[in-house]
Amino acid sequence: MTEMKRILILLVIGITIASCNQRNTNEYLINGNAEGVHNGIRIRLAQIDEKGQQIIKDSAVVMDGKFTIKGNVEEPGIYFLSADGSPGNVVFMLENSDITIDFNKDIPMESKVTGSESNKSYEDFQNGMMAFKEEGEAIMSKFRELGQEPAPKQRDSIGKVMEALRERQRAYPLQFVQENSNSFFSLNLIQLESSRAGFDILKYKEAYESFPEDLKESKRGQVVKQKLDELYKEYEKTAYLEIGKIAPDFESQTPDGETVSLNNLKGKVTIIDFWAAWCGPCRRENPNVVKVYEQYHDKGLEIIGVSLDGAPNQKDPKKAWLAAIEKDGLKWNHVSSLMYFNDPVARQYNITSIPATYILDEEGKIVAKNLRGFALERKIRQLLGNP
Repeated sequence: MTEMKRILILLVIGITIASCNQRNTNEYLINGNAEGVHNGIRIRLAQIDEKGQQIIKDSAVVMDGKFTIKGNVEEPGIYFLSADGSPGNVVFMLENSDITIDFNKDIPMESKVTGSESNKSYEDFQNGMMAFKEEGEAIMSKFRELGQEPAPKQRDSIGKVMEALRERQRAYPLQFVQENSNSFFSLNLIQLESSRAGFDILKYKEAYESFPEDLKESKRGQVVKQKLDELYKEYEKTAYLEIGKIAPDFESQTPDGETVSLNNLKGKVTIIDFWAAWCGPCRRENPNVVKVYEQYHDKGLEIIGVSLDGAPNQKDPKKAWLAAIEKDGLKWNHVSSLMYFNDPVARQYNITSIPATYILDEEGKIVAKNLRGFALERKIRQLLGNP
């Protein structure tokens, strides 16, 4: 055999071997380490469908502490990995790459995932949320150190710090999306947040528009766009109720049957409080509202309670309404048509759950919504010139 022929044969063999070892880059390969998991335990890979149901996509059986799942995904997305007998799931971003999962059978959420580039964004988000959790635990630890009955001033101070933490935590998902617009996880995060109360459609829609075209044109990007478009159409129907708008006037009946209007009852600062005698959370919040009223009424605060009594199971809704006003010590203005959620004022203000509040400034402009406890007191204090 000539030297040239031998070299050609070796070259062909080398190319063949390389081709055999090369993995399809359009596939994912999950190599799992499942230390302590018994042979025969099944590992399941699942995804949440558009209806919020968990759908099993694939599975594997653990042998000698290992498992392998292979397949392909059209684009990166949030997936869940679980094992029979283990509590909870591993939540991670799955993409077409070599992924290693060190499965923690006792606390699956603490499993380590490597090899998925898009999963790094998910981990960054989770680390941010964990920081909020640790901060909250530190605050509550200080609260417990004060003993069973801390002084009211100390209790209020810690309560305000805790409420400020909750506000920052609620704002964090939007902040993350705004700062990580090139991430597939951010698309998934928008979709998850869009089903939560208080979703800011205007800010999320603006954030989505800043995403790269390839993400917006992806399958997930188009699903998110459709959801945002639907929510924006709904928003337009009630845009007149957004913060910064003048609260629409309304008329309703007092317990004595008099017809009064919002414009006739307003003060320097006004709270429109939607509640009902049958509403447990409303009744538990009433002491906080009473405290705010007693503290700020002389400084110009007015409250208008709009009752959604008239529920189908109430035998005498007016009697229940009046009894609740008396028992809870609600000494402000009250109106109701006793028509449950069909109350005209509730419909005008798009009330779908209670308790619900609108806070108006001295011009009748909506400045906040759905504040409770310390957050409500702090806002009223700010509006009445006591920051």
